[in-house]
Amino acid sequence: MSIEVVTGKDATIHFDASKCIHSRTCVLSHPDVFVPNVVGAWIHPDAQPVEELIRLGQNCPSGAITVQRNAAATGASADSNGLPIVNTVRVRENGPLAVEAELRIQGQPQTNPRATLCRCGQSKSKPFCDGSHVAAGFVATGEPATASFEALAVRNGALDVQPLPNGPLRVVGNLEVVSGTGRTCNKVTETYLCRCGNSKNKPYCDGSHKAAGFQA
Repeated sequence: MSIEVVTGKDATIHFDASKCIHSRTCVLSHPDVFVPNVVGAWIHPDAQPVEELIRLGQNCPSGAITVQRNAAATGASADSNGLPIVNTVRVRENGPLAVEAELRIQGQPQTNPRATLCRCGQSKSKPFCDGSHVAAGFVATGEPATASFEALAVRNGALDVQPLPNGPLRVVGNLEVVSGTGRTCNKVTETYLCRCGNSKNKPYCDGSHKAAGFQA
């Protein structure tokens, strides 16, 4: 499905179905803006003030939703693509890695600072999550052990995500690893994150992709 673009009076919403992981954050928080399972138009940007739409875009973990303020509208916030003060990867229980940073993935700068990356090994849209972990019955804790770490001199900046052939995600840049409950588990400037689903040290790679014959 192509990206849907719906323009309202004050804001324009872009929805990329290929990145949506159906977290339902948008539907549950504003069912008047996103109305699923209806015939015809299902995105209604005029149902909420533009500031609320921008927050809605910022809360989308996968980056599927982007909200831009129309030129005619006034206000301080420009859109939902504001870069974070702290680069984070949140480890979702039995699910993907939710990254928020100034992202560069597979060598390509990303227009949205949020993305969910597959860690079950089953996605048909690698390195992005497509929800396949649900059907696969993927089980992996969202509460990894806390590592020994030091404070980062800089907590944001560019983050380069490189999916290695048949291997893990090599991540270079300032990054804080956060559990599903919000606990900071690690702070790194380079790490290798499992994306085959077989590591015994999730979310980090332990080389299990080799024995598993992982291909990507």
